[in-house]
Amino acid sequence: MRKSIALLSLAGASLLLSACGGGGLFNRARPDEFAVQRQAPLVIPPDFSLTPPAPGAPRPVDGSTAQQAQDALFGPPSARSAVESAVDNKAGIAATSIRSTVGDPNTATVSKGSVTRDIIGAPQGDGREAQAAVGG
Repeated sequence: MRKSIALLSLAGASLLLSACGGGGLFNRARPDEFAVQRQAPLVIPPDFSLTPPAPGAPRPVDGSTAQQAQDALFGPPSARSAVESAVDNKAGIAATSIRSTVGDPNTATVSKGSVTRDIIGAPQGDGREAQAAVGG
């Protein structure tokens, strides 16, 4: 009888202690310290007739942390040179439907000849099977 009580109490204690094994002391979930970003200090706006921002909308003054880091490293964007502006003006604006126009079967294309078709249609390989013919 005395052994059975000791055995039952040992089994009960081990059952209670098994609930404590949730992963150990050093294996618990912690907040990510790199996910925290600095917030600008609160200021009172000079005009109180401003409408409040929409919930969940990004702050209009700040911007993303990636943009802030890029501005800190490289500075503000520089003005375009005269050459860049001239190239941009000559290039113009591409049509928004350019991909559909190119893929259209009615689009006129230039035939590059049979040599180009043979090169494009050649089987893929490392070139060991390639042959050369010398004109004579």
